[in-house]
This record gives sequence, C-alpha cells and structure tokens, in this order.
Amino acid sequence: MLDLFSIGEMVIDFIPGTEEASYIRNAGGAPANVACAVARNGLKAGMLCSLGDDDFGHFLADTLDAYNVKRLKDGFCEEAITTMAFVTLAADGDRSFTFARKPGADMFLSEEDVKEDDVKEAVIVHAGSCSLSASPEAEATVKALRLGAEYGKLVSFDVNYRNVMWKDDVAACTAKVFEILPYIDILKISEEEVDMMGGEAGLPELLKKYNIRLIVETLGAKGARCFFEDKVFEVPGRKAVCVDATGAGDAFWGGFLSSLRIQGAEKAADLTEEMIRTAMNYGNVSGWICVQTKGGIPSLPTRAQIEAEL
Repeated sequence: MLDLFSIGEMVIDFIPGTEEASYIRNAGGAPANVACAVARNGLKAGMLCSLGDDDFGHFLADTLDAYNVKRLKDGFCEEAITTMAFVTLAADGDRSFTFARKPGADMFLSEEDVKEDDVKEAVIVHAGSCSLSASPEAEATVKALRLGAEYGKLVSFDVNYRNVMWKDDVAACTAKVFEILPYIDILKISEEEVDMMGGEAGLPELLKKYNIRLIVETLGAKGARCFFEDKVFEVPGRKAVCVDATGAGDAFWGGFLSSLRIQGAEKAADLTEEMIRTAMNYGNVSGWICVQTKGGIPSLPTRAQIEAEL
C-alpha cells in the first residue's frame, strides 16, 4: 500500500546561487518534494512524473530513489523543459527570483500514464496546480484527482500559480483550479494565491460550496492558517523564518500530510480538529527545519528531526 501517490507534470528546480543566503530546492517540483518529505517520515510514497534525460532529470531520479519513493513511470524524455530559479532568502524572509528556462519539448504526462491500480493502492492522492499546466494535453493530473475522489481517497491539492507555467494568464489558471475543486478534500493555498481563489473572506464559503474538508493557507514568516468547518485557527511562524521559502512550503505540506497519515487518517471523514491542529504544528516545524538546514538533499526533515522540535 502507498501512503501517498503524488503526481507532477513538469520538472521545476531551484539551483544554488553564489550568495551565502541561497538555497537549493531539493527534488524539483512540488509533488516530488512532497513525496520525498513523506518518505523521509517513514511512509510509503509513489511518484508519477516525466523526467528529462539530462543531468537534472537523472539527479531527480536518483533523489527519488534515495528517499525510497517508488517511481511509477520509468524512462527519460530526450528533450525536457527545466525551469530553474536562483533564489536568495534574506534574513527578514524576503525572496528574490531569477528564472531561466531551458529550451526543449513539453514532457507532459498523458491520461494513459495514470493507472487506476496506482490510485487504488494509495491512501492520499496529491498534486499541485503547476502540474495541471496550460497545455490541453495535460489531463493526467485531472484524471488522478478524479479517480482519487471516486475511490474515496484523501485527495490533496496545492494551489501554486507560476507565470512560467501559465504565461501570466491568471484567469486560465484559476478556471483550471476551480474545475478540479469538486475532487478535493484538503486544499493548500499560499498567501500569494488567495486573491485568485476569491479572497480570504471567501474561503469558508469555498469549503461549503465544493464540500472541501479543510483549507490550509500558508502565511510565509507568519506561519499558517487553517479553515475547518466553522473554525479558523493558526500556527505562528517559528523564529520569523518564512515557511514558504524555496522548498519549505513543500516540506510543510509533506510533514502535514505525514502527520495526518501517522495519526491514522484514511478518509476525509476521519479528520478531526485535534488531528488537524497536530498536523499543522508538525508541518510548521518541518518547514522551519527545511529553511534552517540551508540547502541540499538533507534539508527535507525526517520524522525524528520534526518530533525532536515539537
């Protein structure tokens, strides 16, 4: 049984810069980072993604293997798009990005890549909005989320708008996200993307309209906020470190989902306020450790590291 089935269309990576405050995003692409974070918590994770036949694609494959993430699609693409961002994180949590795009062919997954047996095997099905992409051919993520909902899995989705994926077409990205909301149990949204979802005041109504079990909003250096039933509760940022900086948001979410699974969550109906509050703290510590570690593969925390800080 897989505790987590994670799906990603496109490889995105942050590579180390020259300044002391630069960080590297671990595995490349939020779904891969979440899968690796879950695996480092001692859970079983599977990752479906396309990899480029280049140094980074092989690095990603090696990283997934090193974390004991089961790769559900073998082989490499001869040409691939790799989006790289040099990132500097200042002491106050401010971030600066410089994007560079490597030319190549789209390496989107097809609907045929998503096997029903892989979805059936998992407890949690996770994807990010980057993996939806603007391409009309990129329907694999929609299929995975739909199957997850049909089979009664815990379905997790991370709203993560990126200009490089949608060419500044916020409306198209938003429409695609709203298309899959009926499949979602657990929605993660960062402070930057709240407006595209109708604003923070509208999040409780979003829960009811789409029957979403809970919405978690990450707040950078201020921590994170959760909307659950008629309640709103927060976890504060730890030592004013940005939880959403270069991979730490994925560490937060990997830790959050791990905690739910460790506590025995298997269905949306299993989720209680106490369970969610525990997972929020767990994820918050995980993101904080990731930033504090300052780069490289080890920056995704293990279960022992997280629990030592709780």
